[in-house]
Amino acid sequence: MSDWDRVTGAVGLALSGDRRGGRDALSACWAVTTETDHAQRCVIAHYLADLQSSLDEEVGWDERALSEHGQVADADLAPLGIASAAGLAASLHLNLGDGYLRQGRVDAARAQLDAGMRARHVLSLDGYGSLIRAGLDRLEERVHQAENR
Repeated sequence: MSDWDRVTGAVGLALSGDRRGGRDALSACWAVTTETDHAQRCVIAHYLADLQSSLDEEVGWDERALSEHGQVADADLAPLGIASAAGLAASLHLNLGDGYLRQGRVDAARAQLDAGMRARHVLSLDGYGSLIRAGLDRLEERVHQAENR
């Protein structure tokens, strides 16, 4: 089984609703990555963030995912069927901006929202792209409300 097969299996477990099993499997995948496995670490951290029990841990994993993304090339994500690393950026900014907003860090949330909006033009015209665009729109409304309090 390839490293990517293990990662996608762990993601599948998490997405199936088995939060604990998914978190354990993704954590095991993370444990065997190296500092140069940026694409795998980005994907693992992206999904691990959603499986955390505390907001601070969630934001920490979202920050790791975005940090790793800066080192990811398009070809690195090809095994997942993701044509463009840039296409993942909007989702990473969306998740981190949402976490920051829930922490009360409105300025940091705004910065992530703005970065996500700048990246949205590369989103595909499919269900995934629509989902992320809608998420960015909802985050924009929430950030705007927080800024006007």
